Amino acid sequence: MSAKSRTNSVRNVVAGVLSLALVVLTGGCVAGESSADEGASTVTIDFATYNPISLVLKEKGWLEDALADQDVTLEWVQSAGSNKANEALRSGAIQVGSTAGSAALLARSNGSPIKTIDIYSQPEWSALVTNAGSPIASVADLKGKQVAATKGTDPYFFLVQALATAGLTTSDVTVQNLQHADGWAALQNGSVDAWAGLDPIMGNAEASGATLFYRNVDFNSYGFLNATEDFLESQPEVAQTIVNAYEAGRAWALANPEETAQILADAAGIDLAVATTVINDRSNLDVDPVPGDAQIGVLDKIGPTFVELGDVTDQGKVDDALDSLLEPKYAEEADPSAVSTG
Repeated sequence: MSAKSRTNSVRNVVAGVLSLALVVLTGGCVAGESSADEGASTVTIDFATYNPISLVLKEKGWLEDALADQDVTLEWVQSAGSNKANEALRSGAIQVGSTAGSAALLARSNGSPIKTIDIYSQPEWSALVTNAGSPIASVADLKGKQVAATKGTDPYFFLVQALATAGLTTSDVTVQNLQHADGWAALQNGSVDAWAGLDPIMGNAEASGATLFYRNVDFNSYGFLNATEDFLESQPEVAQTIVNAYEAGRAWALANPEETAQILADAAGIDLAVATTVINDRSNLDVDPVPGDAQIGVLDKIGPTFVELGDVTDQGKVDDALDSLLEPKYAEEADPSAVSTG
């Protein structure tokens, strides 16, 4: 190698070292990044047709506006069921997600680091459903039959509790673990004899002629808004804004049931009459939003079934989860007026 070549090689190495040092000193910025963006962050939250408040907030854009004031970008992800919301929370795909109370307790019992920060409804969103003209008219008639249910969700635990009223257990039926919409499809095509339904799909099924042959509002748990512990620890102000928005959205939905039903109808692709029934007759939005004794009372009855079914290894894990799941401070400190709905 000539002296000139050696000199150029040394210069290239030095230039590379200096460039690397510059990247380190400027916080690792590379093409497309800017240190001015370091204050910005993104929060991902779910919406679901079983959670009308989430649909109102997504439609109105109030939460986006409130978070923009904190330099936070909002991303929405749809949950097809409580089980899917729990999967997304556990994987970190979302930071805030809505589930049934039973599903939240099950997830926490199995180690998912979530906390319930708001109660958005007390629904009668589940019942046992069969086709018109079916010989199944009672829970006792399910013995030996095929039943569709989404494991890890309220309809599944509704089925478990309903079976017990007739002295039956899940071993007396064959449970096909299908997502809610697939369960309704399986009932329609005859693959199953009954379905543990979930609104608004269930309301649409009823309007299509299906029969809700067993209902019991006490077997439905509350609508829980959950957040990951990491998110609550790192962004408590953002979490508070989300709960503020939920409470603003809930107040608006209570004052505007007709428009809320229209939002649900549009989001779920169902008739307005069905959505109106779901909102007016089967979605109690006028609830105390602070997670507390009312929810503990319901979950305390459901928790032992987790162990009986083998979904949780021992009752101690359920008890620990029940003691640690609820985080009431965000709902206690909620200020709906802090979110503009004008």
